[in-house]
Amino acid sequence: MQPQSPQLHPLVQQAINASQADDSVTALNLLEQASKEQPDSPLPHFLAGAELAQLGRMAEAEAAYARAVVLAPDFSIARFELGVLQFVTTRPAIALVTWQPLLTLPDTDPLKLFVLGYAELMQDAFDGALHYFELGMTANTTNAALNGNIQLLIAEI
Repeated sequence: MQPQSPQLHPLVQQAINASQADDSVTALNLLEQASKEQPDSPLPHFLAGAELAQLGRMAEAEAAYARAVVLAPDFSIARFELGVLQFVTTRPAIALVTWQPLLTLPDTDPLKLFVLGYAELMQDAFDGALHYFELGMTANTTNAALNGNIQLLIAEI
């Protein structure tokens, strides 16, 4: 297998552009095409999962995220998002199994901190959940959208 280029596959970039223009149908079609052209790449599946989740098509989103994780078990954000989807579709125990490898990340990794927050939330330990979510947001300096999602979750708590 060849190392992946840091540059995005043209179809993936077109899909991102379509998604940003709120054209989910085109984005999903392009991601499906990209996954056929790059069968070893988890990225088209991951992005399709995100797009499908935005559309409320949770079962399809879960399948797409799962394909990304199967192709790249160390693709941490894909594993995290798969677990979040499982958590919000009332399957927290399955989410914890999905997230298990993330618990081996360094103690300062935002994904690990967010998972610990969700684990606290599962036990109705709201103070502990807030503590970990806030630590995770502070540690997360690279994914503003993820911090925005966690901020929405905090508002619900």
